Amino acid sequence: MAIFKIHHITKYEYDRPVKESISEIKIFPYNCFEQELLEQELNISNYPDVQTFTDYWGNKTGSFNILGLHKTLVIESKLTIRTTLSTQLKFNFHVDWNQLKNEVENNLQLIELAAADKIASQEKIDEIIAAIQPQNKTVPATIEACCEYVFKHFNYIKGITTIETTLDEILTVRAGVCQDFAILLLQILRTLKIPSRYVSGYICPNKNGMRGEGATHAWVEAFIPNYGWAGIDPTNNVWVTNHHIKLAVGKGFKECSPIKGTFKGPAKQALSVFVSVGYEDGHTFEEVNNVQLQTEPEKEQILIDELLVIGQQQQ
Repeated sequence: MAIFKIHHITKYEYDRPVKESISEIKIFPYNCFEQELLEQELNISNYPDVQTFTDYWGNKTGSFNILGLHKTLVIESKLTIRTTLSTQLKFNFHVDWNQLKNEVENNLQLIELAAADKIASQEKIDEIIAAIQPQNKTVPATIEACCEYVFKHFNYIKGITTIETTLDEILTVRAGVCQDFAILLLQILRTLKIPSRYVSGYICPNKNGMRGEGATHAWVEAFIPNYGWAGIDPTNNVWVTNHHIKLAVGKGFKECSPIKGTFKGPAKQALSVFVSVGYEDGHTFEEVNNVQLQTEPEKEQILIDELLVIGQQQQ
């Protein structure tokens, strides 16, 4: 068990007043046995009423609006959370493919999460699977091998991909950041008919150090019969235990986007995001991102998903 303090600030600034901001946020810890929320303080400009609900994927979601003219929008979350997983996952590593098929075939959501996207470069995914040789492995061993393949054969390089980068492009450049690696691993696992889902959250300080510490992060959860959802992080080639904090899950990033919405006004906007993750011994990791965004005048504008417009996506 470990206790973490996470401070997350998103700030939008406009060069002229805008109005009718309507936003949706998914910055609440996911309700699951792996973590326990101890405290959360949420501060938003103009103190709007935040209506909360649980979406299709089980994510706590908030929505609010600011109707009057404003030149800034700040969304701040102060979070204290305890992770409850041990350092060793307790599932059966000998689960076979027949067991997986039996659990999936009558569950509509698992069937949905086992369906791969149609992409132009599917043959490259098939080549990866051929190299992994899942026919000679159990389901958990195959998941582990797929994760290891992404980690070893795709380079972790910030800035080489953008918010518009497709899976086909990731397969061509063979590099990216955690968001790209998660999307790639999902396609591999789903091609194998293993239900899997995208996860957004934070990765916390670890004695061995991990890519993405002190920033927003993304990984994958794969379904394992007789256990449920097991997290696996292709950016760091590890099963997820007690150093990952989960905010939201979904079929892809769009279902997990921490902040999205719309506003009206012909304004240029600037976005900055600050994340601080502190361990209980006082050790803190911080990251600040600044992005300049331009918008078209006289049109209703889309506030691009917070973690997409940063430029380095989720790390």
